[in-house]
Amino acid sequence: MGLTTRIRRNPRLLLKGIRDVPAAFAELNRLYHTKRSGPEYNRDGIDVFAEDWDNLIILDACRFDYFDESTVFDGPVERRVSRGSTSREFITGNFGNRKLHDVVYVSGNRWFLELREFLNAEIHAYRDVERDFRVDRLDDSKSDVGYVPYPETVLESAIEAAEEFPDKRLIIHLMQPHKPYLGPKSDLFTYDGGLRSTMAASGDVDIDTLRQAYRDTLEITLDRVESALDSLDGRTVITADHGELLGERLRPIPVRWYGHKEGVYVPELVDVPWQVVKEGPRREISADPPEQMPDVDEETVEDTLRALGYVP
Repeated sequence: MGLTTRIRRNPRLLLKGIRDVPAAFAELNRLYHTKRSGPEYNRDGIDVFAEDWDNLIILDACRFDYFDESTVFDGPVERRVSRGSTSREFITGNFGNRKLHDVVYVSGNRWFLELREFLNAEIHAYRDVERDFRVDRLDDSKSDVGYVPYPETVLESAIEAAEEFPDKRLIIHLMQPHKPYLGPKSDLFTYDGGLRSTMAASGDVDIDTLRQAYRDTLEITLDRVESALDSLDGRTVITADHGELLGERLRPIPVRWYGHKEGVYVPELVDVPWQVVKEGPRREISADPPEQMPDVDEETVEDTLRALGYVP
């Protein structure tokens, strides 16, 4: 549906755009990109299941350029294009309408659970990882709105899954370097779930501080991954579901943006790393009927997505 038609059907959109000009310009950018690619996901992105791996470690909101500068692993870092500028698009574009009975998915990101009724997708098993720490919000300071797992928590669950399912491909979806940040600058930030979700509790955080907090979080996460690799056999690859805007400008309308905007396929959001970090003895992979999906309360899933800024 075009922007003109949407405004005609809902005039309040125009008022909203006048009140929040950056958001209105961001929406115009989204319409530009999705008109070229389609509304569901970025069709120029790769199919991760067509690639060669036994373990696929997915970093959430990890840009190619920051990863390339920060990786602790030997070997080339390839640039790939993701099917999404958000996790929802990545999940939709890679899992939708597929039977992946040779895949076990260990995740700190709950979008697969949120979308499972609409994906028409089957995997052999899913392991949901419990939350670890509180996320605060600007509009409700110091209140519990959801939890996000530390990287080591997800990796510990993944190691258990690797032992439980030695003949399956393993996806390990970490939540970092997505906000909330880790490291020495993490206490500067609180989160409102919207455009300005990278503001300090007392005043704006400057862009250099924001970018350093993001880099610190990525480096901490890569250190945890390196410590876990000995427990994962087979060919292990690190990639990301999408990137992150850290004060850069969208295109074609150059409005400054933070975080990730659905349907906007600029390099900062869809250029992701692809690095083979371990070549071990290959596993013999087999497909088996799916286990029953875990019974996770919908409110719990929404709380997690709300804490990350996806649900208002």
